[in-house]
Amino acid sequence: MAEYTPKERLARALTGQPVDRMPAISVTQTGTVDQMEASGAFWPEANEDAEKMAALAEAGHTVVGFEAVRVPFDITAEAEFFGCEIKPGTMEQQPSVIGHVISNTEDIEKFKGYNLDHGRIGVVCDAIRILADKYGDELPVMGSMIGPFSLAQHLNGDDWFMAIFTDEAFGLALMEFTTDFCVAYAKKMVENGADTMVIIDPTASAQLIGAEFYEKFVVPYHAKIVDAMHEANVPVVLHICGDTTKGLALMESSGVDAISVDQNVDVATAVGNVDKAVIVGNLDPVNVLWNQTPEVVKEESQKVLDAGVGLLAPGCGIVSKTPTENLQAMVEMAKSHKY
Repeated sequence: MAEYTPKERLARALTGQPVDRMPAISVTQTGTVDQMEASGAFWPEANEDAEKMAALAEAGHTVVGFEAVRVPFDITAEAEFFGCEIKPGTMEQQPSVIGHVISNTEDIEKFKGYNLDHGRIGVVCDAIRILADKYGDELPVMGSMIGPFSLAQHLNGDDWFMAIFTDEAFGLALMEFTTDFCVAYAKKMVENGADTMVIIDPTASAQLIGAEFYEKFVVPYHAKIVDAMHEANVPVVLHICGDTTKGLALMESSGVDAISVDQNVDVATAVGNVDKAVIVGNLDPVNVLWNQTPEVVKEESQKVLDAGVGLLAPGCGIVSKTPTENLQAMVEMAKSHKY
């Protein structure tokens, strides 16, 4: 079988085509303190400056060995763009959303007519351009964003989960708004050079809201993003936290090419619960990648590979203090695996 560039290999693997071996990637956040020290690009500045963001993303490739570059490292830029209050991050911890801006349907109207060149949304797109100019011919350039359901929760606050049960009109209006934003943002990332899209939608869980509400408030909106990306020939990976086993078929029904599952999911069961979607995951980012040795990482990686995972990767975002050698052990296991 022919050998492929990393860019070709991942694109083929995500779309079900034969490849020479497994790509070595992480679809979730890749930044670590080791990489910050090696690149000179540290959080929180690397979340806010395009050159530093690109430099830290590049370190995932040059320091760890990931066969892709990926930005951003957090899931608050979208909420910040609309004016939500953000708790600042540190060198070891990501920022978080602590204030919300939309309470009703009338509030949504205030935020229409936005300009995607502003704020950290613009920074992420600039970082993608830097990475694409340097690596785009050979490496996959992954763009990532929060999904529309979790963005709605960021905008509306904890009331969001009650809102979808008690005020369907508002819930659907907010989902239309956040999805239109996500489509526009994804297209802008692609225009700047992203060739793979990752949707991180942590609270959009059928386990959390039930299958009926997931089908109404999540599936059609993910499908809109997927359709827009497929029109641009860009594969889409969906990551949702928690035990998504029973919701995998619903997740796949949106048309995503791959589903990233966390450590609470049994990989063999997950593979059996989807039709065509590639299962990605699911090494425990805390109890294995952060707190174990490279030898244990290899042992756990082999178990996931034996279970039939499509792409070996962390089960969620990489912990910032994760040792480089542990990530390199995972990369080595992926690179040595043939389907």
